[in-house]
Amino acid sequence: MSYEQLKLKNQLCHRLYMASNGITRRYRPHLEALDLTYPQYVVMMALWEQDNITIAQLVDLTAIDGGAMTLILKKMAIKSLIQIVSDENDKRKKCIKLLPQGIALEEQAQHIPELIKCGFSDVDEKEISQLITILDKVLVKLD
Repeated sequence: MSYEQLKLKNQLCHRLYMASNGITRRYRPHLEALDLTYPQYVVMMALWEQDNITIAQLVDLTAIDGGAMTLILKKMAIKSLIQIVSDENDKRKKCIKLLPQGIALEEQAQHIPELIKCGFSDVDEKEISQLITILDKVLVKLD
């Protein structure tokens, strides 16, 4: 028996999975030049927006699992990109601060979004904006 609703060609989730993997692969050569993985890059973007935040805030901003975040942060600390320190007001909380090398990386990374976007020359700004709006709606329902 073959159920139409079970065919891959009819699955939104599989398209999102393929798109996510494909885009992450496009980032790889650019991020390798910075010695970053994609999850590390996501963390760095969040910290470039708002430095000196708690791990919990970082998990909320990035939607990266807490256990995975701990491993990511340890590796980034070893690379001297960040420092993990106790919160001044609550020693149980850990804050993440960018180190000079992490701050400097922002300048080197600033061209990456445009390089990725150039790979989608047949998708215009309006379509990208619509896609973001639709995905935001989906993500709110999944949360």
